[in-house]
Amino acid sequence: MVEKPNIFVSLPVINESQNIPSLLDCLKSQTLKSYKLVVCVNQYDEWWENDGFKPVCLDNLKSLQLFSNTNEFDVVLIDKSSKGNGWTRKKGGVGWARKILMDKITNIAGSSDIIVSIDADTYYPPNYLQVIQDFFVNHNNLLGLALPYYHRLDGNHTDRLILRYEIYMRYYLLNMMRINNPYGFTALGSAMAFPVWAYKKVGGLTPVAAGEDFYFLQKLIKSGRIGIWADTIAYPSPRLSSRVAFGTGPALIKGLKGDWTSYPNYNISYFDDIKASFDTFTKLFNDNVYTPMDEYLAYKFNNQDIWAPLRNNYRDKDNFIKACVNKIDGLRILQFLHWKVDKNDLNSERNLFVFLSQFLKSSENKDFIDSIEDFDFENIDIDSLKNIRDILFKNEMHQRKTQILNYN
Repeated sequence: MVEKPNIFVSLPVINESQNIPSLLDCLKSQTLKSYKLVVCVNQYDEWWENDGFKPVCLDNLKSLQLFSNTNEFDVVLIDKSSKGNGWTRKKGGVGWARKILMDKITNIAGSSDIIVSIDADTYYPPNYLQVIQDFFVNHNNLLGLALPYYHRLDGNHTDRLILRYEIYMRYYLLNMMRINNPYGFTALGSAMAFPVWAYKKVGGLTPVAAGEDFYFLQKLIKSGRIGIWADTIAYPSPRLSSRVAFGTGPALIKGLKGDWTSYPNYNISYFDDIKASFDTFTKLFNDNVYTPMDEYLAYKFNNQDIWAPLRNNYRDKDNFIKACVNKIDGLRILQFLHWKVDKNDLNSERNLFVFLSQFLKSSENKDFIDSIEDFDFENIDIDSLKNIRDILFKNEMHQRKTQILNYN
């Protein structure tokens, strides 16, 4: 009988007391009963002297009390919020909170045990932890898992914003999966899991100001493979938040102001350029050949020939190809896509319609897709946005599941 890994749930908390009771209900309802919750309630210490942040400080005290009074499962509480215990200016934020949490877990957990990263404002169905445990029993060679997600709607003005942002995320991932790119994943700190051994292998989480989940999953991919499907779904909140520089909250705030420039639906031909470039890595081992990313790479690295140093350092073809994949990583791909947008006209609506028409049109949704040919995000009705989201979601789930089946 295979010994099942222990589950350690990693939870950063800031100004979340109103969400803690429902989260605790989620955790109490888990079918997997044996797990440990590790919580870091955090803020900058200087906020105690700032009247504008005092409500956050007091709210964090409430959260500390709520977790201290929890006795239905094991809780390890890290206090980085009460006066004298908060962050200094040199370090702090959700990236540092996640790092402290995960470093703590690696000190108390076994090598094969699993770190499950969650957020306080997200709903997790009762099977969530059990499915994750089973996943790593069946795929103990994978370095991580980026779980499926589906944003909840509040029935107010934020619905239009979160639907547009989620459509952007799903459009991007589906195109990355379409071109079979190794960086085809969606990073949500509220929906990822990985073994302790994998966390240690990549040197842990880097506590950047924002996007720590993206950079961490990218590190895992550079060291091996991750899964992007398990038979459960995280349901994040669609709330506006400016606590980090980018991500869901800041996207919604920018979207509320009508600024979607950071979240476009890129022309599908740009993704084809990425695929064509990755397909040349084998040929590049012997000599320089043209890639559609050449101009961007020369600009980005201030070097007309980035391949020669890789050839010199990696004399084996497989290692050379891996070095190319590591150099042109998920961040460089995103930067390339934005660079292409800066040089060309962008029509997010048209690009989305073309993608739906070419790749996702079925007898079931043909009439609907045809009916939105000339839509614009500002005026399309909310039900149609929901329908677009669900078409993308359904296909994404199929593609995610196909990927993990191919790993078996």
